[in-house]
Amino acid sequence: MQSKDSVSSPGAGGSHHAIVLGLLSAVGLFALDMYLPALPTISLDLHADSHAVQASLISFFAAMAVSQIIYGPLSDMFGRKRPLYVGLVLYILGAIGCALSTDISWLVAFRFIQGTGACAGVVIARAIVRDLHTGAAAAQLMSRLMLVFSISPILAPLAGSIVTAFGNWRLIFWVMVFAGVVGFVAGRFFLEETRPVAARSESSLGGALKAYGTLLKDPYYLGLVLMASFGMSSYMIYVANSSFVLIGHYGLSPTFYSLVFSMNAIGFIGMSQMNGWLARRIGLRKVIRGAVSGYALTMLALAVIMAGGVDRLDIMAAFLFAGYAFLGMIVPNAAVLALEHHGRIAGTASAMMGTVQFMTSALVVGVSGMFMDGTARPMVVIIATCSAIVFLLSIAVLKSRHVVAAE
Repeated sequence: MQSKDSVSSPGAGGSHHAIVLGLLSAVGLFALDMYLPALPTISLDLHADSHAVQASLISFFAAMAVSQIIYGPLSDMFGRKRPLYVGLVLYILGAIGCALSTDISWLVAFRFIQGTGACAGVVIARAIVRDLHTGAAAAQLMSRLMLVFSISPILAPLAGSIVTAFGNWRLIFWVMVFAGVVGFVAGRFFLEETRPVAARSESSLGGALKAYGTLLKDPYYLGLVLMASFGMSSYMIYVANSSFVLIGHYGLSPTFYSLVFSMNAIGFIGMSQMNGWLARRIGLRKVIRGAVSGYALTMLALAVIMAGGVDRLDIMAAFLFAGYAFLGMIVPNAAVLALEHHGRIAGTASAMMGTVQFMTSALVVGVSGMFMDGTARPMVVIIATCSAIVFLLSIAVLKSRHVVAAE
């Protein structure tokens, strides 16, 4: 009889893999998005300014960035599931600490612990996708995964505003505790081990260090990772500042804010689901090239319009919807292409990818905080800058012979 931690057939259970992996990834994103409508309330309750409250976001980003370096090699050495269990336990403990925090310093500290655990599901899910598939099939599974865990940015802020109708912001973190428990149960009973014991025997701490060295010498891999990183940074800029801009500047209620915030996730999800279909017909390189061009053009156009004095919520929301829809085809495809040639060290490669993404996001969000004035214009300009960087990186990276080989 096969145990719960035994190795499954790589081709088995594609749909249930997408659901479980999406859920495990969503646990971390749930923690990121659910408390966004409550940020102004947290600021008042803990007597902290907006920059101090945003530090709880930055600490979460930083924790996810640093910890993925550890989880990746561990998942190569000990299998995918055991490190996942450790991460989920840390996530739950961190959420409990956040719920009990009495000042902003404790909240920032426990958010770091929560982020340390939340990253396990993100990095290990990508490694499992690479364990199971490559090429267009991997793009399709990655897109299905993104469909499941991208629902969290739609539901989480709305759920957060609903929760605060029945209690204060602390109740939001108790809901996160529940989500962590559900993730642990799903991983334990509905996810098979995909890292064979024989493959684990080839992995070691020294091997992990060597693998990181190999990845750092691969400009194609690094270029794709940076494309995804600055793309996600543009979204995290919106995540970190949207509640202050939409509620504080445009005067939306927390509930209506959640609905407006969710529009971007809907566009992201819808376009990401076209990845598998488009990849099979025109190839990943053409898909990502077209998406990058559309993404940069849309965001830069929005920045020009707002710099010209137009400050309207409907215009900003429409352009962000279109821009983030294009981003939904950039991030999963960049991940698939980056991991394509590193199947033997998929966990480590996924870890470095996640580390660079979250470190870039933390850095960009931290620096951008110095320019934010409560209006939409600085936020939009920084988002457009990130899109321009992605476009310039794509020009260099997508010339690579590796891309042709990957297709």
